[in-house]
Amino acid sequence: MIRDMLDSDADAVLAVYAEGIATGHATFEHEMPTWERFSSSRHKSPRLVAEIGGQVVGWAAFSPVSSRPVYKGVAEHSVYVSAAARGQGVGHLLLSTFLEDAAAAGFWMVESRIFPENRSSLALHYACGFRVVGRRKRMGKMPYGPMQGQWRDCILVEWRKSDDVPED
Repeated sequence: MIRDMLDSDADAVLAVYAEGIATGHATFEHEMPTWERFSSSRHKSPRLVAEIGGQVVGWAAFSPVSSRPVYKGVAEHSVYVSAAARGQGVGHLLLSTFLEDAAAAGFWMVESRIFPENRSSLALHYACGFRVVGRRKRMGKMPYGPMQGQWRDCILVEWRKSDDVPED
């Protein structure tokens, strides 16, 4: 089941995020944020969670790409699925529902930066209509994990509501 994320989901959402962080291939972030920091750095809507048997097993949320009004329809997203739920279609259902909600909320472009080693995330994004825009070389030096101390590239992917110019 996919539903709106609630503040009462904080512990479960952060636990799924912690699993992703622990892989060393999901984010440069190496310290778990507090719920307050997590929540304040993301748009209020859409924010979704995936549940199986009443347990939160995934989440998707937006972060603004800029505070400038011209970018109000553009956002960077994150999608995370717990290890126990991977390979069950949860990520595809979560991300496709998230994109539908994003389009309905007025977002016309969604982007993400994915480590090239995270092949499952890249495959998920391709399956949901994202395309590669480019490779950002040496985006940052990894502070932890299996590639600690190494410069990491990121694949920049984007999804567009359509190839047309957004309507006013």
